[in-house]
Amino acid sequence: MSNAIDQTRRMLSLVTYLRERPGARVDEVARAFGVTEAELIGDLNVLPLCGTSFRGGDLLDIDTDGEHIWWHNPDTAEDVAQPLRLAADEATALLVAARAVANLPGLREGDRQALQRAAAKLEAAAGEAAGASGRLSVTFESEGSVFATVDRALTERRRLWMRYYSPARDTLTEREVDPIRLFAVGHTYVEGWCRLSEDMRTFRLDRVAEIRLLDAPSDPPRIEPRDLSQGLVQPSGDDPEVVIEVGPGGRWVAEYYPHDSAEEQPDGGLRITLRTPDPGSLRRLALRLGRDGRIVSPPDLADGAREAAVRALAAYGE
Repeated sequence: MSNAIDQTRRMLSLVTYLRERPGARVDEVARAFGVTEAELIGDLNVLPLCGTSFRGGDLLDIDTDGEHIWWHNPDTAEDVAQPLRLAADEATALLVAARAVANLPGLREGDRQALQRAAAKLEAAAGEAAGASGRLSVTFESEGSVFATVDRALTERRRLWMRYYSPARDTLTEREVDPIRLFAVGHTYVEGWCRLSEDMRTFRLDRVAEIRLLDAPSDPPRIEPRDLSQGLVQPSGDDPEVVIEVGPGGRWVAEYYPHDSAEEQPDGGLRITLRTPDPGSLRRLALRLGRDGRIVSPPDLADGAREAAVRALAAYGE
């Protein structure tokens, strides 16, 4: 099992490992680091965003052809190893962030103390430049504490209990979950083995209404994590087909939802055909679109969306 801290440590080690092994084979590197090839490719996709600045020549130029890994500017690693000089705004941003994270509920005490020590050293090194950080503060929404609890569960290999909101059914359910990993695709998610469903499930952190760390050990089945290289939602050809018509104000749907086709309409809108394993989840999309769109088929889904809209309007009237 891997979490964000494990991935950061692994990527830091990868820099040294790859610099000493030009053209290293993907399978051999994955085996050396004890990860799947898919996880390694995910790390390699992040490394080119790292460097001493966001100028092109200062970023790590690493890529792969699927079999071998090539580093085109290995001298950049020497620059990365040089002492970092922070501008006043960079020092302020780091200090504010460190103090905010250190106050997250659910954070391990050892991590909290480490953050506080690092912030104190940074403040001493920054001198007067750090003065502005004392006048700033950041407060996380509830998702921040959920993240800290999940991260702790992953590190300590413990089970989670949560009350989770399902928008498709508009219900709250209580579940016990053996977490496997945290990841972000637009939103932050935890993937794990759900004891209620007896299957792998993905939970969006901002939909967790309540969460607790249990004493029971986390013991998920040995299942390969989903490949997210093509995105979180990956419709199958066997999934039900849904047709949605949107006006000009709803064209964004084609940008956010994977679809089979998007036909231009005379009014500047689109007729979008897509597939989804849970057509009922699109009722919320229909409500969000309002007058900018409607579900055309299947008929029962279109009727359900209209009924949901009528109930919503009636609730406003009450």
